[in-house]
Amino acid sequence: MKLVHSIETSRLIIREFTKEDALFAASIWNDPTMGEYLPDESMTEIDPEYLHSLETLGEDEECCYLIVTSKADHSRIGTCSFMPDETSKAHDIAYCVHKDYWRMGYGTEIAQALIDYASSLGMEKITVRVNQDNPGSNGIMKKLGFEIVDTISYLKRGTTITFTDYLYEKKLK
Repeated sequence: MKLVHSIETSRLIIREFTKEDALFAASIWNDPTMGEYLPDESMTEIDPEYLHSLETLGEDEECCYLIVTSKADHSRIGTCSFMPDETSKAHDIAYCVHKDYWRMGYGTEIAQALIDYASSLGMEKITVRVNQDNPGSNGIMKKLGFEIVDTISYLKRGTTITFTDYLYEKKLK
């Protein structure tokens, strides 16, 4: 899935994921601290085959993987994605901010940008899965007017740890 155009906010540019972004994404998603609430397993070393699989995320037909960069200096700040469901007119979104940028409002800014983008495409609702123990992202969802509509439990990939996520929803129309 491809973006129609990059998404811009006052501080950020959200652009398509490229092969060169794979190591940055792995450094967040598989880090024990930054990836604590993500379904991806922690890795002390990034497996070359895994890294190669991430290099092709920009070509995914179903999910649109994106990179968040600073308008000021084009440094990478985080990752995000959305998966549209044309049948139900919904976008499922996800975001992850590098720990160097935590508590600066970027999570809220990214989520709001994805909401605005989905709305501009005529989507009727947004869904987001957030680990129930993640205070930062749960706070963002509440701040942006999302409601919990379900809970989902699963095993964190490569572990025996059971996670429970809230499924948040926000109606756009």
